Amino acid sequence: MSDLVTGEAVALELRPAKLPSRALAVVLDLVVALVAYILVTVALVASTSGLDSAARTALSIATFVLVLVGGPIAVETLSHGRSLGKLACGLRVVRDDGGPIRFRHALVRGAVGVIEILGTFGCVACIASLVSERGRRLGDVFAGTLVVRERVPTVSAASVPPPPPWLVGRFSELDLSTVPDGLWLAIRQYLTRMHQLDPQVGWAMSARLASDLAACTGTPAPHGIPPAAYLSAVVQERQEREKRRMYTGPGGAGAAEVPPEELSVPGGPVPSHTRSQSQPQAQAPRVPEEQERPTSYDDPSDETSDGTATGFAPPA
Repeated sequence: MSDLVTGEAVALELRPAKLPSRALAVVLDLVVALVAYILVTVALVASTSGLDSAARTALSIATFVLVLVGGPIAVETLSHGRSLGKLACGLRVVRDDGGPIRFRHALVRGAVGVIEILGTFGCVACIASLVSERGRRLGDVFAGTLVVRERVPTVSAASVPPPPPWLVGRFSELDLSTVPDGLWLAIRQYLTRMHQLDPQVGWAMSARLASDLAACTGTPAPHGIPPAAYLSAVVQERQEREKRRMYTGPGGAGAAEVPPEELSVPGGPVPSHTRSQSQPQAQAPRVPEEQERPTSYDDPSDETSDGTATGFAPPA
């Protein structure tokens, strides 16, 4: 991995390409360029048969410069450092600071490459790449560029083997808050690689890790349980606690939900807990007094303002 550091003190994870992969990419590019050069030359010879030798020589030189020199420069400029050979080998040309190259970088690389690759059949380029710490040829040194690998092999994270079923949930009351992160990392690395260790070495390592874990938790490991099974069960218990904390934390997916019928919608009821915390409960508007007192239709003594009876008097 490259030790490039930007001005913001950020380390760039650039992996310089090795000489074999770079040589293969150059060979592929040269094969394509030579095939194109031969085809263009044959077409020019067939179409310019009536010209004299001087004109043919000028056309040959122009074809050589345009196809074998200008072609790679144009391809690297337009593809931002990925020619056909580099694309096949998973390589890319970048600047020293990790940014994409421009026309001036491709021009310097192509001009110097005519001498160190075509002129010396690649001998100078190979020697310079072997001497350089980051595998750069002279064209890279003058242009301020670097060929890096784009296809970095991904390492799949090994999973921790599950504990025996009869140990699941047995350490739910164990205090894991005092266990340092370094010990957790060591336990996880051991559990993911214990099948690659010698049985005696693995047993001694698991016993030591189990002893350190028991000392941090303040609870001795149960007797009769293999240290590896004990470590696996405790690690699983820690993972389960992390999951519960993530799902039941504030704002998490497991937070208390408001019933659908109490959701605050325009024109709908406001949840009771929201009313009590955010705003006081709205009081119903006061009805006028004359609307509050209902009129009694069975009271014969009720009279209107003109003195006429409004009720119904039963017969005597």
